[in-house]
Amino acid sequence: MLDLNRPLMAPYSLDSFYDEMFGYDVPIRAHYEQVYRTFLTMAPAELAGKQLAMERRMLEEGITFAVYKPDQPDPLERTIPFDLIPRIIPRDEWTMLEKGLRQRVKALNRFTHDIYHEQLIVKEGIIPRRMIVANRYFRPEMMHVDVPGGTYITTSGIDLIRDAAGDYYVLEDNLRSPSGFSYLFKSRSIMNEIFPELTLSNTIRDVEISLNRFLTTLRSLSPSRKSNPVIALLTPGSFNSAYYEHAFLAQQMGIHLVEGRDLVTMDHKVYIRGLKGLQKVDVLYRRIDDDFLDPLAFKPDSVLGVAGIMNAYRAGNLAIVNAPGTGVADDKAVYCYVPDMIRFYLNEEPILRNVPTYVLDRPDEREYVLEHLRELVVKETSLSGGYGMLIGPAATEEELCAFAERIRLNPGLYIAQPTVQLSRAPVIQDGVMTPRHIDLRAFVLTGSREQMHVIPGGLTRVAMRPGSLVVNSSQGGGCKDTWVMA
Repeated sequence: MLDLNRPLMAPYSLDSFYDEMFGYDVPIRAHYEQVYRTFLTMAPAELAGKQLAMERRMLEEGITFAVYKPDQPDPLERTIPFDLIPRIIPRDEWTMLEKGLRQRVKALNRFTHDIYHEQLIVKEGIIPRRMIVANRYFRPEMMHVDVPGGTYITTSGIDLIRDAAGDYYVLEDNLRSPSGFSYLFKSRSIMNEIFPELTLSNTIRDVEISLNRFLTTLRSLSPSRKSNPVIALLTPGSFNSAYYEHAFLAQQMGIHLVEGRDLVTMDHKVYIRGLKGLQKVDVLYRRIDDDFLDPLAFKPDSVLGVAGIMNAYRAGNLAIVNAPGTGVADDKAVYCYVPDMIRFYLNEEPILRNVPTYVLDRPDEREYVLEHLRELVVKETSLSGGYGMLIGPAATEEELCAFAERIRLNPGLYIAQPTVQLSRAPVIQDGVMTPRHIDLRAFVLTGSREQMHVIPGGLTRVAMRPGSLVVNSSQGGGCKDTWVMA
């Protein structure tokens, strides 16, 4: 127990988890010392005032997320829980992570191209063909389509965790339409406003420049040769849980925010309807799933996309970010093969490790998982956001039996992993530092011809409930500002 006999510090148990700020070998990790001292010297009233100012700022700017609960027909709109203590990553540590992230996303892009062209990795027997063709996100419509700039995965969110020894692992690859960019940028701006004495006195990598890199990345994919291509962000609308982010990114990058009804296709081109007539779109950053993108190609009753958009895409008149069909690469079963992809496409050893994973359509692995269900986390391969999961150690006997039956009926839909004890970091609750589990969503932007930018730090997500391992915003999680020391 760490008890420094100060009002801010309640008895703070390190237990067996890796703690980002505190350690058994050193009371305070060196890169946290100034931040720790700053918080420790703050009077309770001052700390409460900063917390109130932060919450007021989030409400004023409408920084919200919609939470859906099965027992309530309407979503609950609420602000994201934001903690004032930043998560700090030393420079050398980030350098290693950045190299590993670039390596991983490069291999995933090459894998996606290969799957829709020669399928060499399948022919070599490295990945089973059935895992590709039976994947719900595999799009036959993308076969032999040459995508603008050769880039399928422009925006990626790679979820990283640390084990009890402090070693990093990749938990998931989010490659369809990863969210969280806005919370990353707003976390920093809020900290600059509430804690200028901290952010200005520490040498921290800037994140604001990444908004310019985001725009440059989108521009690089334009099929036209215009110096200022027309870029639009396609949103499902204001009722979507991440609409705040859609509006924020469009505003900050100076691009059009559109819904499907704002678009029309003619002569295999996509146009925005406007008061001054039609304006041709060069790059479409879509925040809707493949199924809803084009009712002529995918889900016929969709009203979120625009009919004919895939014809414009195949004709080479439009870039779609991320490319349709990228979901085949972020399937949780395909995740198991990413280290093999790195060796196959790059001839390199993986820098970042996967969490050990059981693929449940393999009979021996399935039987092991069914016998040890209480010790494992089971995930549905096609779902994200904390849905379709079983956390064995926290499950009731009834939940374990029900999930075991679901596995037996459709084993190919599931993977299982050991219950990794996520690292922890202190948060302020009721004026006291208390530990909570965290992860890190790192964002990689990939433009034409594999030009890459890794946003420094990414988004630290926090499981706000004591003992919880679920950090997703849709499940009640919060966030922290993430500093990379320069």
